[in-house]
Amino acid sequence: MYTIAALYHFTRFDDPAALKPPLLALCRDQGVTGTLLLAREGVNGTIAGPRAGIDAVLDHLRNLPGCAGLEWKESTSDSPPFGRMKVRLKREIVTMGQPDVDPAARTGHYVAPHDWNALIRDPDVAVIDTRNDYEVAIGTFEGAINPGTESFGQFPAWWAANRDALRGKRIAMFCTGGIRCEKSTNFLLGQGVNEVFHLKGGILKYLEEVPEDESTWQGSCFVFDNRVSVGHGLRQGPHRLCHGCRRPILPEDMKNPAYEAGVSCHRCIDETTDADKARFRERQKQMALARERAG
Repeated sequence: MYTIAALYHFTRFDDPAALKPPLLALCRDQGVTGTLLLAREGVNGTIAGPRAGIDAVLDHLRNLPGCAGLEWKESTSDSPPFGRMKVRLKREIVTMGQPDVDPAARTGHYVAPHDWNALIRDPDVAVIDTRNDYEVAIGTFEGAINPGTESFGQFPAWWAANRDALRGKRIAMFCTGGIRCEKSTNFLLGQGVNEVFHLKGGILKYLEEVPEDESTWQGSCFVFDNRVSVGHGLRQGPHRLCHGCRRPILPEDMKNPAYEAGVSCHRCIDETTDADKARFRERQKQMALARERAG
């Protein structure tokens, strides 16, 4: 059984590059895989491994400057969710492209999962899903607005185009684990919106804590590991991943003539060139050869 820990923490790292080597060495020594992002604004990522290994890495992270209050969400998997360990240096741990946004300074009001339903059913509340369009497509909360963004960096422009239509509304936002809402609520506060709320712990905490028969969640939640999607109780969902475009697809989508393993699906077949597809086929060939050598 593999323990999975999804985490983020906003703090100020003066020299993120100096933090990378010991963190990466510890993860590898403990058999932990996944991805951790380090930036001047903090740390973000998802890791998986044995219980003792995850505990060792979390303990290390909590001892980094300003990270004593680090929180994380846990789930489990019977198979390895990640192939290897990566620690990357980034300008932002979640890219919004707004230099004045500072979640460490202030954010919106946190709403506990068990209080979320009552909030979003209020007719004076506009509920906004801050995730990318392909994530929203497989599941969201009933009545939520889909901004239709391809990346989080597009959210400020979407807000500028739609703020008048939402004027006078209280704003409730949510995302997978909570990190995007730390930035989006700070952004809206800076835009003069006074009543801004966000789901504490994100969709993952809601699916973990709220019983399915009381839930206002519809569909599955996309996750950035080999499980692809999860549902209530964080049970693995039915989705697979198109390795051509990294979007979630269903098993029946793999019967579509547009589907070619590692190359394309019905969503992306017209989005890539023949040269792209040839490159993807070569990648698949090399991966198959690697598996043969290993097995």
